[in-house]
Amino acid sequence: MNKVTELYCRAYQRTFKVAESFFDWAEPQLLKGPGAIKELPALVKAKGVSSVLVVTDKGLMGLHLLDSLFENLEKQNIEYVVFDGVQPNPSIENIEQARRLYLRNGCNGIIAFGGGSPMDCAKAAGARIMNPNKTVSQMRGELKIRHKLPPLFAVPTTAGTGSEATLAAVVTNMQTHEKYAINDPKLRPKYAVLDPELTTGLPKGITAATGMDALTHAVEAYIGLSGTPSTDDYAEKATKLIFENLETAYNDGKNLEARENMLVASFYAGMAFTRAYVGYVHAIAHNLGGLYGTPHGLANAVILPHVLDYFGSTAYYKLARLADIVGIAGLDDTEKAIKFTEAIRQMNMSMNIPEHFDFIKEEDVPLLAERALREANPLYPVPKIMDKADCEAVIREIMG
Repeated sequence: MNKVTELYCRAYQRTFKVAESFFDWAEPQLLKGPGAIKELPALVKAKGVSSVLVVTDKGLMGLHLLDSLFENLEKQNIEYVVFDGVQPNPSIENIEQARRLYLRNGCNGIIAFGGGSPMDCAKAAGARIMNPNKTVSQMRGELKIRHKLPPLFAVPTTAGTGSEATLAAVVTNMQTHEKYAINDPKLRPKYAVLDPELTTGLPKGITAATGMDALTHAVEAYIGLSGTPSTDDYAEKATKLIFENLETAYNDGKNLEARENMLVASFYAGMAFTRAYVGYVHAIAHNLGGLYGTPHGLANAVILPHVLDYFGSTAYYKLARLADIVGIAGLDDTEKAIKFTEAIRQMNMSMNIPEHFDFIKEEDVPLLAERALREANPLYPVPKIMDKADCEAVIREIMG
């Protein structure tokens, strides 16, 4: 890594860390526990919202997971209109469709119901509604949103993205096959519902991938250089809960205690990374999603141990602390950190997550590296900064 480039990245990251101390980092107001979704309409009404846009996807509609929500909205005399066209990687077109539906129906609030994709779509649509002179592409990057969103209520149905707690929305440009983030404190939902009953029907593969997504959030936030005592605390709690509950939720999907603990872990991990940031795992994963449609959680799960290997000794101290928290013993920090990374590999293996992605094409490696570094540098406060050659080498490790 060129020393001038490295100095620039570190100066940029320190500047953002100082600026963040002036943001509002209060936790979203939570409704939590089995059946909590039924309490949401009363909260919506109490916040002065009379007509909501519900942003979700066709799969969740087909499972009738929203039926109790709709029933209780009607009881509260709250009008609603549904946009269920969100794709697994929400596109600019999805966002514009949701925006038009909101405006056409005179809505004054948004409920995001689903995994990260509906929540990201709802956030970006809300930003477009209140900032009509900025396109989605013009909001790319950091602090580009001038006006706050309409009241936004987030209902996660997977325990992974933590989007109900974060200032990020990830968008896909279908023309360029590029996936990128919009980051602004105004995107953070003020209200969230953590109802484990909404997650008990998740297939094993989605349970595994989204759970490892949450672990990636916690680990990347923890080992980065912009953490604070509060983000470290959130990340430690999230990591412990995931190690204790993810495989139980995977093997026994109806276990409400494990499901609720995973929702809480995902929320804590979201609270950690929204302030302390993620790193190269996410940067590479976003671009695998953009180019190949790779599910985000699965991409993070496969990439995480390879990036931790790249960081090596620069991350050993913090990884050893996480090893202590989850009960992994070792003679010193180096041994504990290496064992922690190996435990992630073993967790992946136990849930049938592959170690490599053989679909990545060699001719795409330079483009993937270029786009990943465009996202990550200079913003992400990683322990060790990659240049393009480093990033290409890590991607080839991921290819196996």
